[in-house]
Formats: sequence, C-alpha cells, structure tokens
Amino acid sequence: MTTVLPDARMDRVLLTDAEIAEAVTRLGHEVATDYAGRDLVLVTVLKGGLFFLSDLCREIDLPLTLDFMAISSYGPQSTGSVAITKDLDEAIEDRDVLVIEDIIDTGLTLNYLLRVLRQRRPASLAVCTLLDKDARRLVDLPITYRGFSVPDRFLVGYGLDLGGLWRNTGYIATLKEAVWEA
Repeated sequence: MTTVLPDARMDRVLLTDAEIAEAVTRLGHEVATDYAGRDLVLVTVLKGGLFFLSDLCREIDLPLTLDFMAISSYGPQSTGSVAITKDLDEAIEDRDVLVIEDIIDTGLTLNYLLRVLRQRRPASLAVCTLLDKDARRLVDLPITYRGFSVPDRFLVGYGLDLGGLWRNTGYIATLKEAVWEA
C-alpha cells in the first residue's frame, strides 16, 4: 500500500502519528519513573519544541512545571552566535531540569543552552529529544532520553518547519531536496 502524501513538496512520511505517539508515551513513562518524588521543571525552546512538550508532559504522571525559552542564531549554523530572546520565567536553582528538544542537529544551540542553564545551579540537568540527527553533530551532548535517531534529511511536521510551514502536522516527513535548497 502506498502512502499518499498531503503535500507534493514532501518526499515521504518518516514517522507516522502512531509511531510518534508510541515514542512520546514511552519517554513519558521513563521520565516519570526517573523523576518520581523530585521537583521537575520541563524547559523547551520555542517554537518547535512546544508540540513535543505538550504531548510529553501529559504522559508524565508527576507534578511538574513548564517553562519556555526562545533562542535566535545569527550567522552560518556552524559558526554563528546564539542569543536568548525569551528567558525562563522561574528560577531553576536546586530544581531538576529536563530540557525538551524536538530535534538535535549540530548540537551547537543546545550546547549553548545547557551552559547557560548550568550557571543557574539546577539540582540536575538532562536532555530529552524526540529526534536525534547525529550525522551532523559538532559537539558531544549528554542525551538522556531519545525518541528516534533520524537520517540527515530536512524534516518537517510535529513542530518542525520550513519558513513556518508544516509545524501543525501530526507526522514527520522529509522534504524533497529541491524544496529546502530553494
């Protein structure tokens, strides 16, 4: 059976809604087990991480709080600088912080974020990512929870976008090369 793609600019569906939901449930249960009885704060970077965070937090059967950051990159990805454009609303000192990422690619932005958060002296600091694209990794990162390892392709859907498009799909698809090169 051939899957009909909803948009001709997409190459193929990489992860279906059901596969994503299964991974989110698994990750939520792992986090709930590991953080039982602790003061957990989930932190994500807007905008892409919002979709994964929203589903994941409902799978973590613990009291927890949510907080958000926004980060902008300037210059080429591998050498550009990073700046926080929206900071956390609450202090994280002596709290267990789990950074929720939609995708980790080069790792440069996450590496910067972890350095900033460590300076605020959390009780613990860990990373949960839905997608790990390690083929492009430039820095070694401590990833505690991982949904999927994904190929070095341009991905859209479930929070991932190109020019703001396709964030709202429940699946994750690869784009045709001509689309993201343009």
